[in-house]
Amino acid sequence: MNAFQINYRRPAWLLAFALSAFLVGCGGSNDDAAVAGSGAAPPGVPPVVVDPAGAVCAGADCVPLGTAGNYVILSRAGVTNVPTSAITGHVGTSPIAAAALEGFALVLDASGTFSTSTQVTGKVYAADYTEPTPTNLTTAITDAGLAFVDADNKVLSIGDFTDVGAGNLTGLTLPAGVYEWSTGVAVDAAGTVTLTGSATDVWVFKISGGVTMNPGATVTLTGGALPQNVFWRTAGVAALDTTANLKGIVLSGSSVTLANGATVNGRLIASSAVTLIANTVTRPAP
Repeated sequence: MNAFQINYRRPAWLLAFALSAFLVGCGGSNDDAAVAGSGAAPPGVPPVVVDPAGAVCAGADCVPLGTAGNYVILSRAGVTNVPTSAITGHVGTSPIAAAALEGFALVLDASGTFSTSTQVTGKVYAADYTEPTPTNLTTAITDAGLAFVDADNKVLSIGDFTDVGAGNLTGLTLPAGVYEWSTGVAVDAAGTVTLTGSATDVWVFKISGGVTMNPGATVTLTGGALPQNVFWRTAGVAALDTTANLKGIVLSGSSVTLANGATVNGRLIASSAVTLIANTVTRPAP
């Protein structure tokens, strides 16, 4: 089956997102994420390699992010930030322009290809910056659409689960596998959902509604599980209330909203806008 052939049971937003991204066009990968830098080291000692893109899931069970994985936040409709946030990784928005990146006090680099911010340990890219940035972002948005489709079609041999907890994940311990809900999912205030598995295990959550992390709710990883191996594919809004903590890659067909003090160890990839209020968003460590 072609990646863009989705049967009638697939959510309409998924096809729309993927096809709209596909029709924008293609381009190369982000050069900052593709080229690793190294720190100084004494003679005979291998240098420390720093990967600006961070770690991504590897293996047949993973949802391939392509160049969308070069960004810790990637949005089609901009990123609104109420300072002070702390973001580790690159931020990108396309096809909307840099004016939709609010609250970062951006400083445009002399090259015109990216901006910097004291709140971002990384670079900030927008569709109206100098080439190759627009082309790279177009490719990343296209890759994000393909990731949505791949997640929707994902089936793992290690187990498939339907409507677990009737959408309430509070107190549950979930092994690796593909999970599908016909509703939204939520974790109660101060509640915890635990994902237990090894560093090679993968979780794919296919959610017809939204994701709601109530105040103080937490996603906990145990047994060596890694945030880059957890995928939250949601048709609705991914909303983290105050001091909530989420781990994993959010693939939202709508928007992502983080209330004051919420934290993410993973990536936020949204078809619409991303809203931040004094948040910490960190890409998975390489």
